[in-house]
Amino acid sequence: MRAQWPRISEGEHVPRSKAVAAAAIAVSGVMFAAGCSSSSTTKTSSSSTDTKAAATATSLAAFGGMNGLVAAAKKEGQLNVITLPANWANYGTIMKDFTAKYGIKINDANPDGSSQDEINAMQQLKGQSRAPDVLDMGTAFAIKADQEGLLAPYQVASWSDIPAGQKASDATWYDDYGGYVAIGYDPAKVKAAPTSFKDLLKPIYKNQVAINGNPTQAGAAFAAVYAAALANGGSLSNIKPGIQYFQKLHQAGNFVPVTAGPTTVQSGQTPIVIWWDYLLASEVQSVVPGFKIVIPTDGHYAAYYDQAISRTAPDPASARLWEEYLYSVTGQNLWLAGKARPVELPTMISNGTVNKTANAALPAAPAGGLSFPSQTQQSAAESVVAQQWSSVTG
Repeated sequence: MRAQWPRISEGEHVPRSKAVAAAAIAVSGVMFAAGCSSSSTTKTSSSSTDTKAAATATSLAAFGGMNGLVAAAKKEGQLNVITLPANWANYGTIMKDFTAKYGIKINDANPDGSSQDEINAMQQLKGQSRAPDVLDMGTAFAIKADQEGLLAPYQVASWSDIPAGQKASDATWYDDYGGYVAIGYDPAKVKAAPTSFKDLLKPIYKNQVAINGNPTQAGAAFAAVYAAALANGGSLSNIKPGIQYFQKLHQAGNFVPVTAGPTTVQSGQTPIVIWWDYLLASEVQSVVPGFKIVIPTDGHYAAYYDQAISRTAPDPASARLWEEYLYSVTGQNLWLAGKARPVELPTMISNGTVNKTANAALPAAPAGGLSFPSQTQQSAAESVVAQQWSSVTG
């Protein structure tokens, strides 16, 4: 779901790339079958003692270092991830490389799901071998999961490279990668290039504008509402103008209430999508020739998604090895190759470990500094959207 720039320094998930129904970004009624183990029984193993120890490990020290963690993870032999489409922030390559490096099989459940789906899966599949080991979710959802006691504390080796404001003080979640809310459009179907939220209210964009899901359940869609609020007199403490904006957009006949993604752009159903810049680039621009991406001039909002480990992960050592991999220089640069801004990017630039070519390919960030909502502001905004979003489409 995740930060605004100065948390990114330079900044569920929604249903990702595919059209999963508006409520799907967070979809409460989930289909967990994709990529999951067929077993629904509680996991048993001769290494149950090792698993129990791994489940309470809060750093590499508990394993005696990286070699010990790798050995423990290989003994488990698998990792259950959830809602990670291959074309989302380069996750396809990341998962293949992780398996190639450690020989650990990855089961990717519900790849087109949302951050709320991740929470649902932890709760509904607890004790089963196919339950999620690790999560990648919007900040609001990570906070929610933490408050519900679903997450395990763990400090990766590069913990000090993650700014204090971009991680939970108890190490239950931490920012991973992010981007800016942007407007993407297909110039073959959109003759006048939109550059702002104000532009999108014009009659020429009738039945053309969409977001990537339901903002009550998905981080990216929620971010679109926040950005619209900032563009229309709102603030980080007042998201209501964002809801009112989408009401106007719908009343004007411009808003298409579907979960937008590459296929809806290709079909012409949603030639304009308000989404993260890096996902517009990696998911849509890669399949729609000439697709354009602009950061709106009147609403600058950026955010990170967050990593977390399930407190009841069936493969706790593999879960911790996955986090170590993602927060290594290799993992951070792989996210960067997916046009997402990794949380350790400032450190990597300063110490020369950044992939300079991938960094140069990032969509240009808007000039000027950005401020980010506090947890209190974000939680309050989330409540307002939950209560009032239904007024947008009825």
